[in-house]
Amino acid sequence: MRLRRFDEWLLTEVVSRRHPVLDAVMRAVTHFGDAAVTIGICVVALTGVLPGGRPVGLQAALTLALSHGVVQVLKRTIARPRPQLPVGLGFLARAPDKFSFPSGHATAALSVALPFAFTLPAVFSVPILALAVTVGVSRSYLGVHYPGDVVMGWLLALATFGGIRLM
Repeated sequence: MRLRRFDEWLLTEVVSRRHPVLDAVMRAVTHFGDAAVTIGICVVALTGVLPGGRPVGLQAALTLALSHGVVQVLKRTIARPRPQLPVGLGFLARAPDKFSFPSGHATAALSVALPFAFTLPAVFSVPILALAVTVGVSRSYLGVHYPGDVVMGWLLALATFGGIRLM
C-alpha cells in the first residue's frame, strides 16, 4: 500500500513539472520504445550491418521477444489500470492498451539497448543506454505509466538479457 502511494506521489511530482520543450522531447523519445522501432532495429542488426553484427542482433531479438512475452503475461494477469492524473493534467501520449504494469516501452527499449551496450565501446554504449533509460522516463513524464511500472520494465529487460547471456 505504501509503495503504491509512493508511486502515485512520484508520478504527480513528475507530471506537475512538465515544460513545453520537454513535452516535445519526451513525445519524440518515447517512440524509440515502439514495436516498429525496436523490432526494426533487431531485424537490421540480424543482417549484420550494425556494429556488433549478427550475434548482437540475435541477442537483442531474443531479449526483446522473451521480455515482451513476460510483459504481456504480467499486464493481463495484474491488470493495473493506467494512472489517473491530477486535475488539469492530461496524458501527453496515447497508451497502446489499458494496462499499466509493467511498461512495455521501457522493457523493449532496454531489451534492445543492452546487447549493443555490452558489445560496443563506451563512446557508443553510454548514449545507447541513456536513450533507453530516457524512453522509460518518458513514459511516466507523458503520464501513461507509474514510475514503478517503468522500473519493473527495466528489471525485466535486465533479467531477460542476463539470462540470455548465461546461455
